[in-house]
Amino acid sequence: MTGTTGPEQSRDKTAIRDAATVIAVRDRDSCDPRVLMGQRGAQAAFMPNKFVFPGGAMDAGDLDIALHADIAQPCRDRLRAEGGDRIWQALCIAAVRELWEETGLILGRPGHWPGTVPADWQSYAAAGHVPDASALTFVFRALTPPGRPRRFDARFFLLEAESLVGDLDDFSRASDELSHLQWVPLSQVRRFDLPFITEVVLAEVSATLRSGKSPESTPFFRNDDEESLFLRLHGRPMPQAD
Repeated sequence: MTGTTGPEQSRDKTAIRDAATVIAVRDRDSCDPRVLMGQRGAQAAFMPNKFVFPGGAMDAGDLDIALHADIAQPCRDRLRAEGGDRIWQALCIAAVRELWEETGLILGRPGHWPGTVPADWQSYAAAGHVPDASALTFVFRALTPPGRPRRFDARFFLLEAESLVGDLDDFSRASDELSHLQWVPLSQVRRFDLPFITEVVLAEVSATLRSGKSPESTPFFRNDDEESLFLRLHGRPMPQAD
């Protein structure tokens, strides 16, 4: 419904690209949990200077990477809803890859890659891990409004920081795409220059953390050429083969 996935997507900058964003939460059970954020560069075409969560567009190659543990139900069904059936696993892969590239933190399990490791996964594989999505929770989906220089159909995943491998304060292996990486207390996060959609997502995440319960549906903030809608994704079980 909202976009295409494939090599042509990377050549057409006006296309809506599927994307994955990770909201890593530290000290979830404390009185003031912290979330991992960084600042986009001043020259970035999309949201320059804004503080954001790690994330980015799904690559065509993400469809070919094996996911060694699936995201839990019912998140799986909600990812499949509204055109996501073919790409739900690749979205989880993109979340793992973008988190690694932008922060240097590993979400995965110990293991060895079979065959040739793709170029953009070689440093991750060299750390001795394979992608694992079992700690991710699908908590929000947002479609960038028309008229922006880049448009994304972004899925936001909540992740407890304790599921990450290694030192949570070591960003030495991160790329330079995000600067000032830091764990920001929720009580202070709105002091930063945030995109509007990030503020909306933070409100949803804060409510989820306060309740201590998994939401019964996933919010979908959809902007298209005709209207903006705030929907709820419930998902439906896939039909069983005869």
